[in-house]
Amino acid sequence: MKHDTISKQKGMRAWCILLGLIILLVSLYYIIGGIKLLSLGGSSYFAGTGILMLLSAIQLFRRKSSAVSLFAVAFIVTVIWSLYDAGMEFWPLVARLMVPAGLMLILLLTLPALRLRQGKTALRTPAYASSAVIVIGMVVTFWQMFVPHPTVDEGKPLAIEPIKPGTEHTEWSNYGNTPGGNRFVAQTQINRDNVKDLKVAWTYHTGDTPISPGGNGAEDQQTPLQIGNTLYFCTPHNNVIAVEADTGKTIWKQEINAESQVWNRCRGLAWFDATKPVEQPTKPGSTPVDQVTLQPGDTCQRRILMNTIDARLIALNADTGEFCHFFGDNGQVDLKAGLGDAPDPQYQLTSAPTVAGTTVVVGGRVADNVQTDMPGGVLRGFDVVSGKMRWAFDPGRNDPTLNTLESGQTYVRSTPNSWAPMSYDPEMNTVFIPMGSSSVDLWGADRTKLDHKYGASVLALDATTGKEKWVYQTVHNDLWDFDLPMQPSLVDFPMDDGSTRPAVVIGGKTGMIWVLDRETGKPLTKVEEKPIKKGSIPGEQYTATQPFSVGMPQIGNQTMTESDMWGATPFDLLACRIGFKSMRYDGLFTVPDTDVSLSFPGSLGGMNWGGISFDPTHQYMFVNDMRLGLWVQMVPSDNENTAASNGGESVNTGMGAVPLKGTPYSVNKNRFMSPLGIPCQKPPFGSLSAIDMKTKKVVWQVPVGTVQDTGPFGIKMKAQMPVGMPTLGGTLATQGGLVFIAGTQDYYLRAYDSATGKEVWKARLPVGSQGGPISYISPKNGKQYILISAGGARQSPDRGDYVIAYALD
Repeated sequence: MKHDTISKQKGMRAWCILLGLIILLVSLYYIIGGIKLLSLGGSSYFAGTGILMLLSAIQLFRRKSSAVSLFAVAFIVTVIWSLYDAGMEFWPLVARLMVPAGLMLILLLTLPALRLRQGKTALRTPAYASSAVIVIGMVVTFWQMFVPHPTVDEGKPLAIEPIKPGTEHTEWSNYGNTPGGNRFVAQTQINRDNVKDLKVAWTYHTGDTPISPGGNGAEDQQTPLQIGNTLYFCTPHNNVIAVEADTGKTIWKQEINAESQVWNRCRGLAWFDATKPVEQPTKPGSTPVDQVTLQPGDTCQRRILMNTIDARLIALNADTGEFCHFFGDNGQVDLKAGLGDAPDPQYQLTSAPTVAGTTVVVGGRVADNVQTDMPGGVLRGFDVVSGKMRWAFDPGRNDPTLNTLESGQTYVRSTPNSWAPMSYDPEMNTVFIPMGSSSVDLWGADRTKLDHKYGASVLALDATTGKEKWVYQTVHNDLWDFDLPMQPSLVDFPMDDGSTRPAVVIGGKTGMIWVLDRETGKPLTKVEEKPIKKGSIPGEQYTATQPFSVGMPQIGNQTMTESDMWGATPFDLLACRIGFKSMRYDGLFTVPDTDVSLSFPGSLGGMNWGGISFDPTHQYMFVNDMRLGLWVQMVPSDNENTAASNGGESVNTGMGAVPLKGTPYSVNKNRFMSPLGIPCQKPPFGSLSAIDMKTKKVVWQVPVGTVQDTGPFGIKMKAQMPVGMPTLGGTLATQGGLVFIAGTQDYYLRAYDSATGKEVWKARLPVGSQGGPISYISPKNGKQYILISAGGARQSPDRGDYVIAYALD
């Protein structure tokens, strides 16, 4: 008996030492980090609570029951502080409470033994009852981790409207379905009631697996086309494939095998059918569309057009896959012509060309953060049949529209460019173009008046002549890489008086949504110029104000506070709070400077190239976003004899100081992450939102994506916790009351009820997807299909070459 008592005492001593050491380490982390946070003007919670935990650890070493009382005080303080600091938001409370609750549970279970050792009553009932309450709370919390927590949940059921005669969807013949990019399919065969029965109908392998080492390689981001019973794909290296829409059987394949050092991807194709009458504009005062004529022997009556990553415009016979030999030089147009020095990868094209009447309009991606002397962002229109250039719009000239370049001339260098997809309004014969900024993105001391005019703007051009109709700017002197990244969508926008106006709707990396009059470019919703703080870079052309689209919802771009910091545990929560308070942060337009500053939501989002989808029956728009803050520092340096960067994405992933050649600075950028590699701000990190265009309010906003296929240090968590992951890829809306999206870090294609935001179906993909889903009816069997291309998610090493079609049994 005496031996058993000694053993128990030794066991108790060892347990108290072990538990005391754990709480001691926690307390020291809290105290040291808390003092650092206090010195930066942050919360006093961590330092104060750490002292209570330290006293608790000391008492544990002494095997005193007061250790539990002291920790209980710390825990009660933690609960009160958490509710004050985070409110009732689920994930912020989890980060603050789960670890302290776990330690409190262990201490409560230890309490009876400690009291008995001191000759006190054990208090087993209150100790175990309190433990039970904590266990129940932790179990409920754990269960809630697998339940979506909508940011906005005001959606109400809506009826599935019958399709009006003549409006049913027949072909997906443009990048965004319609020339105006609505990404909406008027079909109801697949609907919110039967979508649960969707199954894989067929799978196709393109043979081009996008390998992406270091963020500089290939990615699959395509949205296919569907014409009749034929689907057309493009691959990251610009191979083009035609397959049967009902079976996935190959019709033809044209291997281009384009190569570039970085940014290998193809987002889409364009389509033209010369057998159909040319559609002329109906809007008074519009310029007619030029007629086109096939030359004798030209068999390319129906053609596929594609921009390539090595800067070519290619035309292929849609029926055979052969080059259209009468187009340009044997089916190809050199898009580097007239640019001057434009080595790979300084200039390339990743988005689909735009067929605007009989003119093919192309822009071009000019690499970011390389040097001040870069190819220009000229926009060009080519005859869709001959490939001959009809016009060039050179944003570096006072008179920007040209028909030809004189011998030896080049387009003005380093001007604002357009890399994202464009839209076309046949009724106005107008093409709408999202513009980026001039090189080098983060430094604008040498920018011209014209750079300021066209940078980060929506530009409307006459499709036949290339003449400017209007331009509207969304960011003044863009120093954040807040270029307009998506296809402008052309919709009939409901006005307050019950009428509708033809509008251009576009989202930005700023998280703002702009609604512009299609004829004039003037905002149809309220825009305010708000003051912003300036920096201290010599010669920088800081602006006093920036435009804010306050008449529309702003998505994921709130001005963050210390309380918005997050972590999977209190430890990285504290690290993120210290990081946040250590940086300069003035809100959305925090200008880069020689100190470390925070840019949020950062140059990757808010909204990116996936675009917006629209349900015209209920006048809802669907917007997906990502929220990945970046810290930025301009580092004074002599870059004259330094090699420029290659312009790859890895400039944003911790390369150290990257030279901005031609400027007196390098730039040091990285994602604002916790020590565990998790974004430092609270979830969601990506969401899907439905906006009622009539009320201009968010109806619902839900987190999209789980941590199943990602996690700390790149380790897959294999847990379907819907925290909401960054989304890179577009949505599809259907009249069946559904919104489809892939584009997350986990490997799923999902369908949401478009009225309520409830997830109603998901399909496991073999790898992640950044593609845009489409839907179509096969004229051969009458079935409706949902199609997605899956080549791999952005941060995942898993890659594939899948195109997958789903249909009802």
